[in-house]
Amino acid sequence: MPLRPLVLAFAVALFGAAGARAASVCASSCYQAPAGSGPLFMFSGHGWGHGIGMSQYGAFGYAQHGWSFQQILAHYYPGTTFSTTGDTQVRVLLADRRKRLTISSTVPFTVTDGGGHTLTLAAGPVTFGPGLVLAGTSLTAPLTFHAGAGGPLSLARAYRGQILVDVVDGKLRAVNIVPLEQYLYGVVPAEMPATWAPEALKAQAVAARSYALATRLAAAPYDVYADTRSQMYLGLSVETAASSAAVDATKYQVLMFAGKIATTYFSSSSGGESTSIADAWGVAPVPYLVAVPDPYDTISPYHNWGPVPVTAQKIGAALKVQGSIMDASTTLNGSGRVNQLDLLTLPPFGGMTQTAVPAGTVQGALGLRSTWFNVGVLSLVPASPAAPIAYGSTVQLTGLVRGVTGVALEARLVTGTWQPVGPIVPAADGTVTLTEQPQFTTDYRLATTSAAAAYVRIKVTPAVTLSSTATPGAVSGSEQPPLPGAPVTVQQQAADGTWATVATGAVAADGSFSIPVQLAAGSTYRVVVAPGQGWWPATTASLIAAG
Repeated sequence: MPLRPLVLAFAVALFGAAGARAASVCASSCYQAPAGSGPLFMFSGHGWGHGIGMSQYGAFGYAQHGWSFQQILAHYYPGTTFSTTGDTQVRVLLADRRKRLTISSTVPFTVTDGGGHTLTLAAGPVTFGPGLVLAGTSLTAPLTFHAGAGGPLSLARAYRGQILVDVVDGKLRAVNIVPLEQYLYGVVPAEMPATWAPEALKAQAVAARSYALATRLAAAPYDVYADTRSQMYLGLSVETAASSAAVDATKYQVLMFAGKIATTYFSSSSGGESTSIADAWGVAPVPYLVAVPDPYDTISPYHNWGPVPVTAQKIGAALKVQGSIMDASTTLNGSGRVNQLDLLTLPPFGGMTQTAVPAGTVQGALGLRSTWFNVGVLSLVPASPAAPIAYGSTVQLTGLVRGVTGVALEARLVTGTWQPVGPIVPAADGTVTLTEQPQFTTDYRLATTSAAAAYVRIKVTPAVTLSSTATPGAVSGSEQPPLPGAPVTVQQQAADGTWATVATGAVAADGSFSIPVQLAAGSTYRVVVAPGQGWWPATTASLIAAG
């Protein structure tokens, strides 16, 4: 175990030692875990999204390498075949449980109520609540808004088709009714950049069309959501010539498997290989949703990500884990992604326990990009965290460094800045044991260039020795290092166990002190030296005055 005396900026001034100040490896942009937040876990991984089916970045890469959209889709959904579907309408939930809605158009538009009455509305916005009073007219639910010539309807953003508004439990619900192909005009550029290669956009169009039809909600008064609960749909606001051309070029085309439209899941980036739906979600295997290589996903900025630092305290709160999290490891599934995160916890009472959390839960709760990740740990604790140590003594620090490289031990005085003490070389099992000799109350932490774990504070007291030679009417002794002017108090213990100050004095220039005091025979006394300025108070052992 290395023994390294610590002499930092304030200690240099205090003790008269010379030395150059080294910069912390953890710069200002580096994440610094708060004190008391427990071990710091470093998550690094690959890809963005669930990784099932088509990788959008991978599809873009294949298109750049000359693949057609048919080849791209056949790769990501093996065993599927192409077919066509007829024209159909899609009902998209735009808003739900609203107290008020505002629908507008740049040209006059109309609304027809549930009783068949049609009202013409002037260009501009109309705002209403569950009472359905529009332009001074009380209407009956549901309301169907129709666009005027040359002016689409808007509900926060512009949409093709009609907007159906109903009253449900006293609140308003708005559904966009739009032809399937026009719906895709607002989906494809919301899911994939319209500047990407045409064959990638075509692959996205077919996948989006198939997915919309295969996942229609059976029991709801709408077919799909306008967000990632289905797929992103942003209406006219995102339409582009390139993405609409991809929809038109693949008009009505869908993927089929075993006589049904395939559920063509897709996500942003696979990280290099897609995952099977069985591994990802623990459901029955689907022959066309299996792991396939994705070599061109390397163009994705999310092909590799991390490290993402997360404290044990934050993990515990996010996952609602009881007790203090001390360590974490992963269990992988058949696709090489994480199946579960295994947490080693110390409950408030009892021994260590292990808690397994599904990887999907971890991903969502911690905001990780995917379940293809590994986890490293940085942790440092003193062997005896409660008691201060005396000047000149050593302290043992123990911890864990696993799955993280370039780790240094850093230290700072309570009034100073972080400085590296030296690199850390953990044992094969990741354990770290260090012996340090702080000359002053000092904070220690483990740090890399990207993150620093929570620090531990080692409290240092002056070393106080009482004189063995009796001085009549005084309590004498010395303290090291010499701290001239440091206050010294003599305290007497009362019958109830409390301590009261009976005499005071100060440390002399050479570190000695002699405090005049009349000691009562048989009474218990102690001496406290409290220099402040980063020193922890030093309290001597109790002594009983002789008779």
